[in-house]
Amino acid sequence: MEQFQKTIEILNPCMDDYLYILDIKNDCFCISENAVERFAISENQFCQVAENLKNLTYPDDVELILKDLDQIENHGKLFHNLQYRWKDKEGKPIWINCRGRVISAQDGTPAFLVGCINEIGLKQKADNVSGLLREESLQSELGLHGEEDMNGFLIRLGIDNFKEINENKGIEYGDMIIGRTAECIQSVLSPEQKLYRVVADEYVIVDLQGRTIEDAVELYRRIQQKINQFIEEQCYEVFYTISAGIVDFSRVVNKAYHNLMKLSEFAMNEAKNTGKNKYYVYEREDYHAFLHKKELTSLLLWAVNHDFEGFEAYFQPIMDIRKGKLCNAETLLRFRSEKTGMISPAEFIPLLEESNLIIPVGKWVLEQAMAACSAVREKLPDFRVSVNLSYIQVLKSDVLNEILQCLEKYQLSPDSIIIELTESGFLESNTFFFNFCNGLKEKGIPLALDDFGTGYSNFHYLYDLNLNTIKIDRSFTLKALKNTYEHNLLQHMSDMVHDIDLKLCIEGIETKEELDKICEIDPDYIQGYYFGKPCPLAKFIEQFL
Repeated sequence: MEQFQKTIEILNPCMDDYLYILDIKNDCFCISENAVERFAISENQFCQVAENLKNLTYPDDVELILKDLDQIENHGKLFHNLQYRWKDKEGKPIWINCRGRVISAQDGTPAFLVGCINEIGLKQKADNVSGLLREESLQSELGLHGEEDMNGFLIRLGIDNFKEINENKGIEYGDMIIGRTAECIQSVLSPEQKLYRVVADEYVIVDLQGRTIEDAVELYRRIQQKINQFIEEQCYEVFYTISAGIVDFSRVVNKAYHNLMKLSEFAMNEAKNTGKNKYYVYEREDYHAFLHKKELTSLLLWAVNHDFEGFEAYFQPIMDIRKGKLCNAETLLRFRSEKTGMISPAEFIPLLEESNLIIPVGKWVLEQAMAACSAVREKLPDFRVSVNLSYIQVLKSDVLNEILQCLEKYQLSPDSIIIELTESGFLESNTFFFNFCNGLKEKGIPLALDDFGTGYSNFHYLYDLNLNTIKIDRSFTLKALKNTYEHNLLQHMSDMVHDIDLKLCIEGIETKEELDKICEIDPDYIQGYYFGKPCPLAKFIEQFL
């Protein structure tokens, strides 16, 4: 046993794997010292092997290893070769391949099991497809330099829409693109600049020679030119672009490897998210804004999963200006958390849409709106509520059926709810959207087009969407209040809307002077702070009924 231990000590610095010996007769185990840094063991030698292996091995695999050891000790098995999981210092599973050969005593009984353990889940150090070193080698390279010595930049490059190349041309062709792109990048690098392949179609260039961001941008331009040249040589059989995230080491406080990788990934994604085939230079303020969005999205997800805690439905009155009385209310979503306080809808609603949380939240709003309508109708029988729908709800959920189920639940007629669609969100939508609008018409549910006149207007939609009401955004209203030309334009729009038998609602009226002037164009409905701000249902009932 002692001779084997000395052999392990000699070879330990020369390899990444872990040598081990199991003394079967004395129930002792010895493994390379570097295993103590990696796995859930405090020393590289221990006795009571079976008990210690139970603690070291991932629970689901304990029976597997103990059964194999029993075969070795009691049933004549001479070779051990298993793939299973050990636990790291945090208890997380690490896949290993454990192999060993039995050395027998003179009487033929098993005396020792001697072998080697390799981590089969480890990242590769090198890549044969691109001919480059991989991320583990990049980590080692950056680890050789103290944070104070890092002077220069890091560029993370990603092929745009690489998935389409694999889908259209096949994986082998995609591998060829990976390799040729690496050659294009490598051909414009200086000798001291190093290139690595990290994840899939992504590469990292490291320059520790004190060069500037301007140098990094110029390098990126040369890479673009080389790739364009390669595409021309291929007679445009394939066309692709590459985006870059640039990190200036001098702008980073924490230069630890994993932090640099996070920042470079963020920078590259910013380049891709803002149009692709471009570069983005990391800025701390942008990254903090990104983290804020992630944190807010997490808060929204928590709220959805905790019975929509923090969400609240507010209601704003809509007046029938000709009859001089309350007729409708628009349902508006609000959100607050103990951590952030009240958050603006302009901030959290886009995050709900990006994360698709707008689907469960939108369903919750429908429920709140119809419950409110049912309550108010006890005092005002013709009262109606309007609800804004996101295009995400329309395209990704069965929202029409949800509306019908809510109407049935609260025993409301179809015309008691008005569905509002924001103009800018739908004008580029597909036929699925138009089918939804036709479904509303077939069920007798009124439809309003919100924010009309904010820059996307196309008058044929007034016919195609089977609308009932046009709502004029406050930004457009303000122009009409201040400018004669805009006032006349709004007058013509009002005439046209009434000519095709639609209703007109003017939003954003805040003063008596604004009301008097806007009434000159003969709208049907008025909404704005002059009549009332959005408020919870109890206050709405108290104030307006």
